[in-house]
Amino acid sequence: MATRDPHTNPSMKALRTAIPYIRAYEGRVFVVKLGGRLCNPGPELENVVEQLALLATLGIKLVVVHGGGDQVSDLARRFGHEPQFVAGRRVTDEHTLELAKMALAGTININLVAAFRLHDVPAAGLTGVDGKMITVVKRPVRAVSDPATGETRDVDYGFVGDIVSARTELIEHLLDKRYVPVIGTLASDAQGRIYNVNADTVAARIAVELRAVKYILLTTVDGVLLNVNDAETLQPYLDVADIDELAGRGVVAGGMLPKVAACADAVRGGVPRVHIINGATPDAVLAEIFTNEGSGTLIVAEREQKPEVKSDR
Repeated sequence: MATRDPHTNPSMKALRTAIPYIRAYEGRVFVVKLGGRLCNPGPELENVVEQLALLATLGIKLVVVHGGGDQVSDLARRFGHEPQFVAGRRVTDEHTLELAKMALAGTININLVAAFRLHDVPAAGLTGVDGKMITVVKRPVRAVSDPATGETRDVDYGFVGDIVSARTELIEHLLDKRYVPVIGTLASDAQGRIYNVNADTVAARIAVELRAVKYILLTTVDGVLLNVNDAETLQPYLDVADIDELAGRGVVAGGMLPKVAACADAVRGGVPRVHIINGATPDAVLAEIFTNEGSGTLIVAEREQKPEVKSDR
């Protein structure tokens, strides 16, 4: 019987490629921001959590921060309350805040914790209120230009908070005990008033505070695209200067703009590697982390050249 040459076995080749990364990242912190669209129970969530659970099993200290904008909007409509947005940003009135509590601290959070339980990975559901993790102040009334109309008006975003400080002791305690903190993005001010907070901003801030080696943004697009309708225009490797240039040209716009801005903030804050990955694509997280070619967009602070592959994962 002929023997198979292990050097030609694709599985063995992939394992050899992954081993240096596994060794490098054991015991290090990854912060993963999971978009709300990926949080609904079903195949996409199962795909994401299966990969994240594997990272945790390999000894990577994993923190998951989740959004839930779609779920909050769906809840609002079910209660006969049309969501309000100005220039793409939600206005959180008192009624919407109660719905955000239900979704972010309730349904989404517990579904994610249960999904990790399926893979025998212990997770703990939290919000930014727990352990004084995230302290905010109410976002002030500000002049906003509506791109749809070109008009500028003063906007009160209601119960939306801007971060003034962050504490990570509770997160670090859980990580040391091999738990995966799963964080819904509600937070409070010093007087205990609760606010809705942008999930990308929270995730990037936590990544900086924890000195994470990676901040991973899981969304439903493949990464930064020059043309959102053409997957072939994916930009696999960018630095902060590239991000600023693309934003200035209007290539990065709409809902992707605040996400990419948070990625740039994480890099400027000292996170060495930021990744934007399509969480709906099977095994995309593993491909981005453990192969040279990757699957999404890698963002770094500065690079000297544009390599053919993203060899420095």
